[in-house]
Amino acid sequence: MHAETLLRDFPSRCRALGLAVTHQRTLIYRELLATGEHPTPESVYERVRQQIPSISLGTVYKNIKTFLDAGLVREVSLHHGTQRLDPNTEPHHHLVCTRCRRIFDLPASALEPPKLKSRLRSGFRVEKTSIELLGSCAECASALDS
Repeated sequence: MHAETLLRDFPSRCRALGLAVTHQRTLIYRELLATGEHPTPESVYERVRQQIPSISLGTVYKNIKTFLDAGLVREVSLHHGTQRLDPNTEPHHHLVCTRCRRIFDLPASALEPPKLKSRLRSGFRVEKTSIELLGSCAECASALDS
């Protein structure tokens, strides 16, 4: 889904989940979408604070937790040094630059489904698949080649 569609549908999605649609909550969600990347809570806070100077980092964290619990955003693996957020809740994978720590979406269709069935523990049920490919982004790779 595109950011415009997600933002337009945000109020109705909140109401369906029993969440109040507040000005702060809407701005935080808008900033999550606006980056086009996988922002940290701190970077979202810095952007929202430009519009609401009195907002606290705690308020941003609290709303992000609400979004995570409600399935409005998802968390990208924590082993990248800090919490990273992804407003794209459609099935997809990630390319992670180990140098600059940028994260890029990779459509689920870009990878063939892993042949796990014969290797799973008896009774284990896969609920979702998340694959991260680690390497160097184009910018970092070209800097290495220079």
